[in-house]
Amino acid sequence: MSETNSANAERRHSVALEPDLIKDPVKLAEAEAANGLRQFDAGKNSAQTAIDRQASDGSQFRLRPSLILALHREALAGISTFAGLFRPAGVSIEKSKHVPPGAHLVPELVEDMCEYINDGWSSKTALHLAAYVMWRLNWIHPFADGNGRTSRISSYVVLTVRTGYILPGSPSIPDQIVSDRGGYFDALDRADEAFRVGSIDVTAMEDLLGGMLARQLAGFYRSAGGKLPPGVDLDSL
Repeated sequence: MSETNSANAERRHSVALEPDLIKDPVKLAEAEAANGLRQFDAGKNSAQTAIDRQASDGSQFRLRPSLILALHREALAGISTFAGLFRPAGVSIEKSKHVPPGAHLVPELVEDMCEYINDGWSSKTALHLAAYVMWRLNWIHPFADGNGRTSRISSYVVLTVRTGYILPGSPSIPDQIVSDRGGYFDALDRADEAFRVGSIDVTAMEDLLGGMLARQLAGFYRSAGGKLPPGVDLDSL
């Protein structure tokens, strides 16, 4: 996908029956932006708490549905009546072939996702765990709205805690995805295709996140006065 097409990739929207709390599109955009900042801060604070706990007593981080619900609440507060709650009914995704599971299956599927992360915490890489959360939470689509936002920050929290550091630099991985959704949607589709034939393969998402992590850290390096070696092109990752 060319840079222009990637930048202009059509967004995918959840379609669920829900009353609009904010009808004015300008006010809605302002509320989403403010909530996005609060959600990112809440994610970083949760990650820092987990990192501090690991350092002080060796406690292993455990991903829990309660954290995912709390992060979703930050994104949809004042915007959705279902902020911080799993969807009560079915949902569809515009411009996607994937049909999310029924609402009655959501709580158990989210629990299973958390178990996968917790069971593989020590044996799997940070990028794999983050990629799995990014894909699986989107696949489950547990919310009436805000699924993408919550999957991105949940994945970022897992990546941050698993590495043991609050990741410096900008643009952050979530911001990079918002700016260039083409590769993100492609990585989700590839994981969906693998799962349809009984395989878990998030390699494309791992590669995507790895390149974005490199760009984020390079941003920090540049802010400290560093210069990348000749011939290094992070945009090609």
